Amino acid sequence: MATAARTARIGRLERPAITGVLVREVVNFSSYWRAATFSSTVEPTIYLLAFGFGFGSLVSRIGDFTYVQFVGTGTVATAVLFSSAFAAMFGTFVKYQFQRTYDAILAAPVDTEELVTAESLWIAARAGVYGCVPMIVAIFFGLDPTWGMLTVPFIGWLTGLGWANFGIMVAGYAKAIENFNYIVSAVLTPLFLLAGTFFPLTQLPEWFQALAQLNPLYQCVELVRAAVLYGFEWNDLLRVGMLVVFALLMWRMAIYAMERKLIDRASPSSASSFGVRTISRSWSS
Repeated sequence: MATAARTARIGRLERPAITGVLVREVVNFSSYWRAATFSSTVEPTIYLLAFGFGFGSLVSRIGDFTYVQFVGTGTVATAVLFSSAFAAMFGTFVKYQFQRTYDAILAAPVDTEELVTAESLWIAARAGVYGCVPMIVAIFFGLDPTWGMLTVPFIGWLTGLGWANFGIMVAGYAKAIENFNYIVSAVLTPLFLLAGTFFPLTQLPEWFQALAQLNPLYQCVELVRAAVLYGFEWNDLLRVGMLVVFALLMWRMAIYAMERKLIDRASPSSASSFGVRTISRSWSS
């Protein structure tokens, strides 16, 4: 029995390991949820009010909908981005570089793949909730409640899962926290502004509209508008599929980046500690 326990193959993504990391995040979140909620929801709400009433006074309608309805659904993607990619980048970097939280977690029977998976699931769950805030605010300014709004948290969660893993990946490759400025300015800001949030993309050149299809934020915006304003269509399944592919791709890249950062394969001590974690997991199972 002892030999069988030592040689038992360890399954990937074991539920107790992921649950342990998630519980830690939930308990830790209870100490700073006010600040996190404020930073993740206030800025998208300000965008909603500024563009909704600023441009709304100049552009009253876009198609069959008021400008407040158009922006109120579009800023859901903004809130999801702010509460997932930004939180993952800065939070991950601080945890492994300054707080050494991940070193402590990996000393337990948890591997890097489970750590990244649990972190991204938790950040995505928060993004799904925070993404609903601009939509709820828009209800008080003319957005009609619909049953389709019940699907928005799931759309936000799926989108946030991809961006959370993107943020973890960026943090894994970053050598200094200042490097995030390049990602924010050159990647996130253009994708955020050109996602169809504040203006329709139909007036732009066809080649640009084709490129926009590759933007996960644009897919999120279109799914939310379909859920709230005009109903789902068959092509929305393709949009969901693109978000799933984006999330899976970023997940694997995030795991690779964090393994490079957290596990020094060239160091015998690191390899030994990883082996200790592996054996302890065999005994615990």
